[in-house]
Amino acid sequence: MDLKTLEQQYKQELLESVVPFWLEKSQDKEFGGYFTCLDRRGEVYDTDKFIWLQAREVWLFAMLYNKVERRQEWLDCAIQGAEFLKKKGHDGQLNWYFSLDREGNPLVDPYNIFSYTFATMAFGQLSVATGNKEYAEIAKKTFDIILSKTDNPKGKWSKAHAGSRALKNFALPMILCNLALEIEPLLDKTFLERTINTCVHEVMDVFLRPELGGIIVENVHLDGSLSDTFDGRLVNPGHAIEAMWFTMDLGVRLSRPELIQKAVETTLVMLNYGWDKEHGGIFYFMDRLGRPTQQLEWDQKLWWVHIETLISLIKGYQLTGNADCLQWFEKVHTYTWEHFKDPEYPEWWGYLNRQGEVLLDLKGGKWKGCFHVPRGLYQVWQVLASVNRG
Repeated sequence: MDLKTLEQQYKQELLESVVPFWLEKSQDKEFGGYFTCLDRRGEVYDTDKFIWLQAREVWLFAMLYNKVERRQEWLDCAIQGAEFLKKKGHDGQLNWYFSLDREGNPLVDPYNIFSYTFATMAFGQLSVATGNKEYAEIAKKTFDIILSKTDNPKGKWSKAHAGSRALKNFALPMILCNLALEIEPLLDKTFLERTINTCVHEVMDVFLRPELGGIIVENVHLDGSLSDTFDGRLVNPGHAIEAMWFTMDLGVRLSRPELIQKAVETTLVMLNYGWDKEHGGIFYFMDRLGRPTQQLEWDQKLWWVHIETLISLIKGYQLTGNADCLQWFEKVHTYTWEHFKDPEYPEWWGYLNRQGEVLLDLKGGKWKGCFHVPRGLYQVWQVLASVNRG
């Protein structure tokens, strides 16, 4: 593999194909915010607006403005989305809705904590781009609400019967690992470090299970013990691998090489565990005991799983020189570019069947927006650029 050629490939795909696609096709010039339900050519097929995808797009364009180039069109795109969110995205108390109609009327009440986490990311990144104190306040206050909900992230909208099987989920500490670094400039140093250490402990000491060969499970009992239930047996390889590059970033930030090393090892364990030996690609869901999953889409191959894996592998190689990371990177890179990249139109497919064939003829929807593809292309490009500089 020629890493210099690869660096250009990721950069070009980001700046000449994927970013222009979202900039041109997704902005709602009439009501504000973004369309995310876009078909293969980028035509809108549904106008509902999902808060976490709205916020992710604000974050993405603000991040590009901050870290790649100060292009006014990128900043304008981020600001218009943020203004729509500020006016329509919450109940007035920064309780963020799940979805809105095109005009901004609420469709689904606040229940999903990821509406809050991505709103925090969006307004935090945009406050850096603009110096706008109101954006910084929105980010800080929303982060406080997230921390107050960590023990009960779905609040009154949880369908679980009170006092029955209580499990804690991997997603929140994993996201907080990334979020804490994202809004570092807005947080008190002592508080930041305490939050980071708590998240690292949860991810690496609670959900990572040495007795299962070093895999990460999605749910455990509140006391940290394993649960022999659908939820307790659930493994999401892409989720775990994504969390490992967050952990590598924290290892760099905290000057903890042993944490980086553990994250690299876990990336390789999860990839070996989750790779489809028959058809290639990474399974979406698995059961740690090899039993049937409750998720009928368990064997689908998803865009974000493969892109996040590429980030973890190339960071692992950069930080430790582990040759297995580079070998796996080549394998996952080949699968990802051959199967997810649309050869005719910009942006990437999101959903493949087990055999690697396209399942849904879309570039965006209720769950796929302007986030994993461009963020992944950016991350891999930047790491390759650093490796190539030596």
